[in-house]
Amino acid sequence: KRSFQTYQKSRRYIMQDYRKQFLLALLAYGVSKDIDPDRVCQLASINHKTLLSDAKSKLSAQQIESLWKNVSLLANDPLLGLHFGESMQLAALGVVGQIVQTSKNVGDALSNAGSLISLITDLFTMRIEHGKKTFVIHLISDQTKAKDFPVTQKHMADYLMVFIVHELDGLLMKKIEPKNVSTPHAGKDHHEYTRVFRCPVHANANEYSMELSNEVLNQSIISANYELQSYLLQKIGGLLQVKNEGGVLHTRISNYLLTNSYLYSMSLEAVAANFNISPRTLQRKLKEEGVSFLQIVEEVRHRLAVHYLQSGNSSIKEVSYTLGYNEPTAFIRAFKRWTGTTPAQYKVDYEKSKQML
Repeated sequence: KRSFQTYQKSRRYIMQDYRKQFLLALLAYGVSKDIDPDRVCQLASINHKTLLSDAKSKLSAQQIESLWKNVSLLANDPLLGLHFGESMQLAALGVVGQIVQTSKNVGDALSNAGSLISLITDLFTMRIEHGKKTFVIHLISDQTKAKDFPVTQKHMADYLMVFIVHELDGLLMKKIEPKNVSTPHAGKDHHEYTRVFRCPVHANANEYSMELSNEVLNQSIISANYELQSYLLQKIGGLLQVKNEGGVLHTRISNYLLTNSYLYSMSLEAVAANFNISPRTLQRKLKEEGVSFLQIVEEVRHRLAVHYLQSGNSSIKEVSYTLGYNEPTAFIRAFKRWTGTTPAQYKVDYEKSKQML
């Protein structure tokens, strides 16, 4: 099986084709679920090697329909689009960078995101309806194509709706809670849709829509995270651990997390896929080395937190969300456990020490 990292590398060679990039990301998600991409492609009548190497090759709508269907079946996940959108790395399609560079606030970001949807699918367009206290994001489906390709339509709609929420999370570095969501697909899976969207979900509706408070529209995009990424990449050589002759797994994982932290890839599943092993096997091998995956993540977060705070360009809130904490208080507790002091006090002490040099 090809690793998640292999797919990341392959996608860089076909940046011009965002739809193919998207499908490779879907295959990579399948890899993280222990699905053989060769088998999926064979079932969908897709030449796997051509998909990876030929930037000019194109897939038919029927092949894409079959790809969605077979990944869903092999993963035993009828809510594939929902969960794929929930787990998708914000930077995976190169979309976030474009949005941040051209957007001042959420309103601008959503408008730009709407124009980017056509890069990955022609089944939907996006429209924003403004009200006095709230605004509604509508996904308008092409009814003819939706009828011809119902599997793609269902999973892609779920994916786009969830990705919008997670995109806003990343841009604002905090969790967004919509007022409500409408989708025709909730039905018996209503509780799972509610969990993912963090709000009431209207099942069996005739549209795909999401209502949010107008207060969200004018919130400024937090771009400091990209400054942190730049700082990290400049310092990465000093952070990496030197591999010993045995190349122990926990050192390799630590280095992987450090070099990919800006992709928010600190999940067991993503790391296991990168090393081409199952999550259970990864945990077993680490146990044999006397360490757990959680311990490695904590150590990496500790080292990154110190370097981020030393950069002096970001607030504690921004650092906490960058490291994957849902609330700054959780980060503050963790940092105090690591160092015996709070992040704020650490920044003060560090600045004083620099002045004394």
